[in-house]
Amino acid sequence: MQIHLPALSGIVLTYLLVFARVGAMIMLLPGFGTMGVPARVRLVLALAIAFALTPTVQNLYPAIAPTTIVQLTLLIAQEVICGILVGAMAAIIMSGLQVAGFLIASQIGLSYAQTIDPTQNTQGAVVGNFMTLLGVVSIFATDMHHLAIGAIAGSYKMLPPGGHLPTGDMAQLVIQLVSGAFALGFQLAAPFLVFGFAVYAGLGVLGRLMPQLQIFFVAVPINIIAGFVIMLALLGSMITVFLNYYATSMAIFL
Repeated sequence: MQIHLPALSGIVLTYLLVFARVGAMIMLLPGFGTMGVPARVRLVLALAIAFALTPTVQNLYPAIAPTTIVQLTLLIAQEVICGILVGAMAAIIMSGLQVAGFLIASQIGLSYAQTIDPTQNTQGAVVGNFMTLLGVVSIFATDMHHLAIGAIAGSYKMLPPGGHLPTGDMAQLVIQLVSGAFALGFQLAAPFLVFGFAVYAGLGVLGRLMPQLQIFFVAVPINIIAGFVIMLALLGSMITVFLNYYATSMAIFL
C-alpha cells in the first residue's frame, strides 16, 4: 500500500486529522468509551462524527498539505494527543462514582466482594461497578450524552489544531477534575461514612461490654441489610447529584 501525499490535501486531509482526534476521544468519553460498546460501533460512530464535523473545522487546519511522511505523522500524532487529553479528562469525571462505590462498600461490609467492571474491564468493588453502570445509564436516559458529543466540537476551541499544547492549563484542569471527582465520591458516600462510624463505634462498645459475644458474625448481616436500606432510600438523590456534577464538569469542554 502506497500513500501519495499530494492526494492528501483539502477535505481528505482534514477528514483524516479530524478522525484521528475524534477516534481517540471516543475511546475514552463517558458512555461511549466503555467496554460494553462494541469496537465496531465506536468506529462507525467516530467515522460519522468526523464526517459531520469536518466541514465546520476545515478552516482551522493548515491549508498547506504535508510534503513528507514525517510532517503527516506529526499532524496525526498531535490530533491523537489532543483527543486523548480531552477524552481522559472527561473519563476522570466518571471516577467519582467508583470512589463513592468503594467507600460505600467498605462501610457496609462489601469491600471484599471484588468483581469485574464490564464498563472498564477492571476489577473493583461490586457497589462501585453498580454505581458506574447506573451512572452511564442515567447519562443516556437524560440525554446528557449530547454533552460528550459537544465536547468533541468544543475541543477545537480548547486545543486548536496546529498550536502548542497548553500543558500548564491542561495540568491545572486535570488537577481540578481529579479533586472534584474525589470530592464528589466523598459527598455521595457521606451518609454511609456517618452510618459506618456510628455502627463500628457501637460495636466497639458492645465488644468491650460483652467480650464473649462474636461481634463479627452478629454485626455483618445487620450492617449489610442496613446499608442496602440506606442505599435504596438515597440512590435517587445520589444519581441526581452526580448528573448535576457531570453537566457542570462537561460544560468546561463546550
